[in-house]
Amino acid sequence: MTVLENPGFVPATVAVLGAGSWGTTFAKILADAAAASGAERSIRIWGRRAEVVEQINSMHRNEQYLKDIELPVSVTASMDVAEVLRDAGLVVLAVPAQSLRPQLGEWKTLLAPDAVVVSLMKGLELGTDARMSEVIAQELGLPESRVAVVSGPNLAMEIAREQPTASVVACRDADTAAAIALCCTAPYFRPYTSTDVVGVEIGGIVKNVIALAVGICEGRQMGDNTKASVITRGLAETSRLALALGGEAHTMAGLAGLGDLVATCSSALSRNHTAGRLLGEGLTLEQVAENMTQTAEGIKSGPAVHELAGKLNVEMPITAAVVAVLEGRMSVDDLGPRLLARALKSEGDY
Repeated sequence: MTVLENPGFVPATVAVLGAGSWGTTFAKILADAAAASGAERSIRIWGRRAEVVEQINSMHRNEQYLKDIELPVSVTASMDVAEVLRDAGLVVLAVPAQSLRPQLGEWKTLLAPDAVVVSLMKGLELGTDARMSEVIAQELGLPESRVAVVSGPNLAMEIAREQPTASVVACRDADTAAAIALCCTAPYFRPYTSTDVVGVEIGGIVKNVIALAVGICEGRQMGDNTKASVITRGLAETSRLALALGGEAHTMAGLAGLGDLVATCSSALSRNHTAGRLLGEGLTLEQVAENMTQTAEGIKSGPAVHELAGKLNVEMPITAAVVAVLEGRMSVDDLGPRLLARALKSEGDY
């Protein structure tokens, strides 16, 4: 019986493709959720680096990304993607957004026939402006009912330390969303469900760009008023884009909208906030990359968000300013005045 046939079904085997901080943390969530419910579950992580895979298997740790966090014994790792995917009823994707499509082409024939695929990624594909759920459906030939996304205030290290966190599982099929939520309900991780896949994904994508803006402000030693203004107006332009794409307004006020935005823009654990701060301090994009161990998706997705907004005639001045900085058309010194550069109007006029 598949996940879709029975929302109460708990897959015995879950594959997590990606051994970074969020992929590894989500594997821990899945293992802890199974333990809490008394279910038996094998969690297999696919990783590219031999030392990371070996450490997960021998020490039950991933020290590069999660420091001293101990992983459950039911979490194992392999560099053999076929082994990881074998008989996996649930497949979780946690790879960089821009490498997803070619990797899916390699993995397609290895998926179990009835597997449900969950995206943890928060990015738009360059060149196509496609959301990750769209890329998954296109490349794997899956119906909407077998593709889901998880988003919200998901700072991996905090969750790995088992600090209480709520999130959102979104799928066009409510039963599938409920089944996945059941699989990842741990004592410290509380998933809500939604059928607004567009709104949930757009909230997670655009907040990375807004976090770059807030980080730049911090790097330029601007105050809390400035940062609060950018966060609030950033939510407004995120909402404009989501609504133009068919998303729902209430999603933007929830965990995948406001919740994710606040966490990402405020925390030193946020990769995009950190990247923005380094840019604000005067580092080049190349120097920022050298200083970070993981991808700041906003740097890659920012131009795609800006392009998509242009196609839909959606005004996104903060995104436009950030992209101008990323492309070298504006200095960080000139960013401040541009962040709120919009014609005077009522605050409620989107």
